[in-house]
Amino acid sequence: TLRALYGHMWAHPGKQLLFMGGEIGQGTEWTEAASLDWYVLDYPLHDGVRRCVADLNRAYREEPALWEVDFRPEGFQWLVGDAREDNVLAYARFSADGARVLVCVVNFSPVVRHHWRVPLPVGGLWREVVNTDAMEYGGSGVGNPGALASLPEPMHGQPFSAALTLPPLAAVWLAPQL
Repeated sequence: TLRALYGHMWAHPGKQLLFMGGEIGQGTEWTEAASLDWYVLDYPLHDGVRRCVADLNRAYREEPALWEVDFRPEGFQWLVGDAREDNVLAYARFSADGARVLVCVVNFSPVVRHHWRVPLPVGGLWREVVNTDAMEYGGSGVGNPGALASLPEPMHGQPFSAALTLPPLAAVWLAPQL
């Protein structure tokens, strides 16, 4: 669940702030009287959180759609905000010139969603940029290897859509394949 939250937080507008120890999933509150609990990195799930945060930071730096228009409405668009039965939300982020787009889909339920349709603002092939359920992060490895083909099937006001597999308790970032 923490990895899903981080995937959502990094993709959502605003600044991504973690307090001391959040990048390793430290369970105790940080105090100036002691060091961080670095020993937790000996546990695969904590090391997975560290790897996930590192990859989210890398992907964030590489994708202008996530930071160029951080505080203006044209940089963000809800794609799905009403899937409460599925516990899923989806939104798009856009670069300043509108040429780059990143779609974030978050499944806040512990259920894998097969063939879940997501509306897309542009057509073509899409690829996973980040999947917080990746095995190297301590997840189950459910995802969408290869390319996802969008179809000209309008949905939620968008001209295209694609069916994807949503991993449990995870965020998936999608970008058009260049």
